[in-house]
Amino acid sequence: MTSQIEQRKSEHVAVVLTHDVAGAGITTGFERIRFAHVALPEIALSDVDLSTSFLGRKLSAPLLISSMTGGPVYAASINHAIAEAANVHGIAFGVGSQRIALEEGAGHGFDRSLRSTAPDVPILANFGAAQLNGWDGPDMVRRAVDMIEADAVIIHLNALQEAVQPGGDTDWRGLLHQIERLSRASPVPIVVKEVGFGITGQVARRLWDAGVEIIDVAGAGGTNWASVEAERAQVAADHEVAAAFAGWGVPTLECVLDVRAQCPDATIIASGGLKNGIDCAKALRAGADLAGVAAGVLAAATEGAEALSARLDIIIRQLRITCFATGSANLASLRRAELQPLGLEASEPTRRVREATGP
Repeated sequence: MTSQIEQRKSEHVAVVLTHDVAGAGITTGFERIRFAHVALPEIALSDVDLSTSFLGRKLSAPLLISSMTGGPVYAASINHAIAEAANVHGIAFGVGSQRIALEEGAGHGFDRSLRSTAPDVPILANFGAAQLNGWDGPDMVRRAVDMIEADAVIIHLNALQEAVQPGGDTDWRGLLHQIERLSRASPVPIVVKEVGFGITGQVARRLWDAGVEIIDVAGAGGTNWASVEAERAQVAADHEVAAAFAGWGVPTLECVLDVRAQCPDATIIASGGLKNGIDCAKALRAGADLAGVAAGVLAAATEGAEALSARLDIIIRQLRITCFATGSANLASLRRAELQPLGLEASEPTRRVREATGP
């Protein structure tokens, strides 16, 4: 079973790197809002302050490299490239699923060298919610944290992916109770994230009431994991079942707005299809606290820390220039930046962002 899981997780990364597995007919929604250009910003680009805090640590920019690795073929090299680049840029990162390492008691790229490489930034451990039905959750949280000296633990929700995956974990009964148990017993904060189909405000509120204070919406518009499973399928029927869900999910922008409305005090991470620093800025303007990037930097991460650092530098520069071009000296100002309607077909998203975050 372990070898099958290892192969599956390695195949996941390979598919994302070599195939177009973005959702079909669905977008993040960020293309439907636009910042008003400020021709006279009255600030210096060099003075724009992108800093924020997360999990008790200061970040140089409000970014998280989202969980995206797993399997022995990729995990060690990618995790260490991410750790090095994240520390250079002062941003947070989450590791891929630690399931195999936790079940085997082996490293597989998940060890304390990650903390040695990234001593200054938040590191988030990670395993799937489905495993909570068979594990001692609090014990696994402690082990996951200790394994990499993490600041928090991500519990990822991938019910649809498991449903279209042959041999997937499809018993999701009682998992909210298990998550609540973890949130009360964990020595570090629990983060709950989707994997690309989105978390609605209603689900987020149930999580908030269960004690979860950090939610990564991981909305639709980026990598679609049903499409990934369709590419992996060895049987025509399995391919057809999975491929039907290529357009499934809630766009990332809608998730951010909905979750912020239902959970005004939650820490919200917006991930799912964010392609550049402008998308990140739009996510922050819509109500997110951090912007998460994954597939857009995965190829660079496979090349090593230098390539990933160069890619992150581009995203951060884009975010900084967006602040400059909207006259926003800092993130607080960016969250009040003027938005420009894009026409009748797009006026509703613009109005919702304005109402949710202020003029």
